[in-house]
Amino acid sequence: MAERFDVLVEGISEAEALSLLFAKTADVPRPSDRYFAATRLGLCSSGATLDALIRATYELKIDELFDRITRRKAIEALGRRKDAKAVSALVDVLGCTDTEAVINAISALIRIGWSPSQVEHDQLLRLLDGEDVTQSRAVIQAFGRLSIKSAASKSRIRELCDHESALVSGAARSCLSKLYGEKHLMQPLLSQLTDLVAGKRRSAVIDIGDSGDHSLLFDLVRAPVSMSLRAKSFLQVDEDGHLLKTEKYQKLFKRLLLDDPLLLDLDDEWKCTLNPEDIERNLSHRDEARQYGAAASLMQIDRRECLELIDSMQERLWSDYVTHYYLTCVIGLRALHEKSYLVRSALAETTPQYTKSRIAAAWACVELQLDDQLELLYELSNSSPWFPLRWACQQAFAQLVDQQQTSDDLALR
Repeated sequence: MAERFDVLVEGISEAEALSLLFAKTADVPRPSDRYFAATRLGLCSSGATLDALIRATYELKIDELFDRITRRKAIEALGRRKDAKAVSALVDVLGCTDTEAVINAISALIRIGWSPSQVEHDQLLRLLDGEDVTQSRAVIQAFGRLSIKSAASKSRIRELCDHESALVSGAARSCLSKLYGEKHLMQPLLSQLTDLVAGKRRSAVIDIGDSGDHSLLFDLVRAPVSMSLRAKSFLQVDEDGHLLKTEKYQKLFKRLLLDDPLLLDLDDEWKCTLNPEDIERNLSHRDEARQYGAAASLMQIDRRECLELIDSMQERLWSDYVTHYYLTCVIGLRALHEKSYLVRSALAETTPQYTKSRIAAAWACVELQLDDQLELLYELSNSSPWFPLRWACQQAFAQLVDQQQTSDDLALR
């Protein structure tokens, strides 16, 4: 479960979660509560809950549906706990036949910062012999993200650079780029950033983040892929924060977070007409490129029509966090002062799913000169746990203060 959806499990108490984790499915009114319980235990900090999650990796069986799903969620939760005590149990999971559990175990081991022994290294490498491309991708990412170098893994991963699956070949190229400096291997991924298949675009963005190659950030910023995913990869490349200390990359990161759809590499297939029905239909499309195409049309239609369409969608779709984000973006980018109240509402929204909207609202505060939001911007610039939101608010706060100072100076002349 994505961490922005933690709100769904916060109502489950620790004691209740412990009880549900090993309950018989037939005795639970809502069987799904069992795997929600596992996720809830990932938010805990006590030794008892950690022990319970570890037990779940070997006590829950994979032949019963809800046991299997709950076990997967328990493995995922151990990654969130980041406790080295779980490493042995997670390594044992690598030998099971449940591929999803194996992938979750690899991700958990990465989050913990696993340093495999030679025997464990060889066990991880053997997982590349399977046919599941998602598992192979996860294994390659483990070698790259944990900086595991060996002649055997380098040779095996090199063989996969031309794999028929972009998921595998992209991860392999990224791994060799990061660990061995083979930056030239990343060139094929640039065209993948605008592939018509959404999954290929997203995997290319992730692979660029894993590669550590800052020369690819200019292409990354223009990719029609979720702003938050691009931001994550950008920051992964700039792991030590060195790039963001320079004006060049500050401007590039700001451009990424402003997320102007007119500055993205949009194929004609993703664009839509200026017809309000087409715009609304594409905003709700699952492919982010089509969403950006619709946002681009919102940027281009007549101002009055844009305001009318925002009014219409606000009444019916404001609670949809995707629509909420794009409308907030457009209000700021087009400086639609009539909708300032929506910007204030978006900046104050604390539900995790709307965090991207808060970034759009921060920039909009500058365009609309909403000085009354300075206090909240300052608070978020210091307290937000998500760096992109914290950084955007810092920038917006500084710009608003500068505007105020300039205005005051002019008034005194």
